[in-house]
Amino acid sequence: QVQLVESGGGLVQAGGSLRLSCIASGRTFSTYAMGWFRQAPGKEREFVAVISGSGIVAYYEDSVKDRFTISVDDAKSTVYLQMNRLNPEDTAVYYCALLEGAAQRMRTIRAPDYWGQGIQVTVSS
Repeated sequence: QVQLVESGGGLVQAGGSLRLSCIASGRTFSTYAMGWFRQAPGKEREFVAVISGSGIVAYYEDSVKDRFTISVDDAKSTVYLQMNRLNPEDTAVYYCALLEGAAQRMRTIRAPDYWGQGIQVTVSS
């Protein structure tokens, strides 16, 4: 049973920073990607960022690419999302996701094989 557990969310003022973490457990994967999606109130879940398990390949949604940085520690089965210059539009529940396969496949909500339970990020103006 694969489990993804997120941490690091919370309340921050506009312009501030947060770092999300997600630890995967239950299995090992030979080729995989881990990433983040988010869902704001009244909106559909959307892709944020993904990184290959090797850390070599990463993709970002356009609105975050200059502010967020995704990284992975393969030995710890952990993915991080460093979020800088946060604004109220970033307020959402952030979900960690894992895909068995190449990172470029994980850009739609149908792609991930496993999901975390989600963690709230709130940015006040």
